[in-house]
Amino acid sequence: MEQIKNLWFDADRIYMRSSEGRVLSRPLKAYPELEEATVEQRNDFTIDEDGMAVRWETLDADMHISSFYETSEPNEENEVGAMFKRFPWLNVSEVARYLGINKSLLARYIYGISKPSEQRVQQIREAFHALGKELQSA
Repeated sequence: MEQIKNLWFDADRIYMRSSEGRVLSRPLKAYPELEEATVEQRNDFTIDEDGMAVRWETLDADMHISSFYETSEPNEENEVGAMFKRFPWLNVSEVARYLGINKSLLARYIYGISKPSEQRVQQIREAFHALGKELQSA
């Protein structure tokens, strides 16, 4: 069974070398906790005993080896991405909290890593409308 042997980062990606010698990578945009972390925080990780997962205790973040097998790359040309591109000053964490979803999940929607259901897209649209009304009344 393939295991994580080493991890490293560049400005935009996280890389993993496996026990089989393969080097796989994922965009940091898919993992906001890592993208926003300092170099020291990113490098403060532990690989679990079976080599299947990585833990960043100080960031309260985990990543399973299966994450590296995903081949989709960010594609911000989607409705949710367009909403956030139009309002770049919005805080993704706060919008996620407002929606009652995880910040990482919302980031995956924004960057096109994951595709939200039509129901979720409608929920995000409604949240933007509600936020707009609140801003107008301020």
